[in-house]
This record gives sequence, C-alpha cells and structure tokens, in this order.
Amino acid sequence: MNDTPENVAASEPTESSGPVWLTLPDIAEQLGVRITQVHRMLKDGELVAVRRGERNVLSVPQEFIGEDGPLPELRGTFTVLHDGGFTDEEIVEWMFARDDRLVGGTPIGAIRQGAKTEVRRRAMEEAL
Repeated sequence: MNDTPENVAASEPTESSGPVWLTLPDIAEQLGVRITQVHRMLKDGELVAVRRGERNVLSVPQEFIGEDGPLPELRGTFTVLHDGGFTDEEIVEWMFARDDRLVGGTPIGAIRQGAKTEVRRRAMEEAL
C-alpha cells in the first residue's frame, strides 16, 4: 500500500497550516532521482529551498512538487520574484501568503488550480 504516513501527510496539505516540508533527500527519493538532480533543480530555479529545523537542513515545500517533479508553472514566478529582489525565504512566504482575491486563497493554491497567469501578474506587481 502506498499510503505511508509521510505520503498521507504530504498529500493533504492545507494553505492555512502552511507548507509541508521535504528535505532534498526526501525529494530525490520521491521522484526516483539522484540528489545531484535535486541540486540542479535548485540551481536552475525550478525549486527554491530554505534552511529549517534545529539541524538547519535545506527543505522545499511539498506543494512545489508534482508527480513528475517540480511544478513547471513555478519557475517563471520564482524568476520574477528573484529578479525583484526576493530571497528564497521571502518567495516561500509570498507563495503561501493568504490572498482571498486568488482562486485557492494563496499563490501556490492558485497555481495548483491552473491560475498561473494571475499569480505571475501579481508577482510582477510585487517585484516593482
């Protein structure tokens, strides 16, 4: 059975509770890739990671990952926000910030519901 406790928790995040976090080795295992490929995803801007926990481990919100890898819709939004001077920490915070004007209630919720263009427009406004 595939519903291990971590898979159940990762599949049921809610925006109000914040992100469900995955370490880089967790992502590599989930996607069936080498850790070096996860590092490449970070370097290429497909993902953003922040240091968390008492061991200060690089972690990525589970919501940024789809079945086949990083959500492709995120890369452009991350680029816009980075170009606007946002740090990775600020990007994660922005992606989970409550915004009732967006379908899904947050930028990440809107992206996961197909509203990439609206999220990117708001990111451009923020980056000015």
